[in-house]
Amino acid sequence: MNFKDKVVIVTGAGKGIGKCIAQSYAAEGAKVIIAEKNPEWGLETETSILAAGGKATYIQTDVSHSMDIEKLIQKTTERHGSIDILINNAGVSKWKSPYQLTVEEWDEIININLRSVFLCSREAAKIMRSHGGGSIVNMASTRALMSEPDTEAYAASKGGIIALTHALAASFSADHIRVNCISPGWIETGDYRGLRAIDHDQHFSGRVGTPKDIARACLYLTAAGNEFINGSNIVIDGGMTRKMIYEP
Repeated sequence: MNFKDKVVIVTGAGKGIGKCIAQSYAAEGAKVIIAEKNPEWGLETETSILAAGGKATYIQTDVSHSMDIEKLIQKTTERHGSIDILINNAGVSKWKSPYQLTVEEWDEIININLRSVFLCSREAAKIMRSHGGGSIVNMASTRALMSEPDTEAYAASKGGIIALTHALAASFSADHIRVNCISPGWIETGDYRGLRAIDHDQHFSGRVGTPKDIARACLYLTAAGNEFINGSNIVIDGGMTRKMIYEP
């Protein structure tokens, strides 16, 4: 996979999966734009990439604000002249009873998780099409396919991302812009060593996922030669959504 000097934007790149994705592209020679709301986190990711010899620029971005998204795209093109890859990773969750979830809380989750994917994709695609195309990967979730109680807004946002992905793939196809999404399952971004044996054993793969599992999938989906993968949702969950569960 050759990403040397490719311009890659990763939203929500200050922590967890997003940070690992940004570092992975930088390790492959890409010029990474770290789009992160929290300056401390964003600068930490930038510093880690630069220290490893990579290329990275932090641009403070609140993806719930359309003006921030427009500025992100503008600053990226001013600095690098083009955009090759966009990873829409930013997201938030709130576990709260639907009887108590406020309209403001619903809107916050939808705006950050779903609306931002449309806005970032649209603005980035305007640049991509003028340079012959590009690739977009959206971060959905297995919670778009199955649920626990009190996850309505999050589930709706992630289900919307899957639908939005194939719609954008159709709309952008004439401009040679591919759009895919990934639905992670349990990806541990905290203390992996603190997990229990039962946590690992409930997966067909025998372990809980790590951010690197998702980062590798992003690299694969956006690599040259994989153009036939388009409009797809790739579930990466160690087999959990294929596991039949019966009460003993």
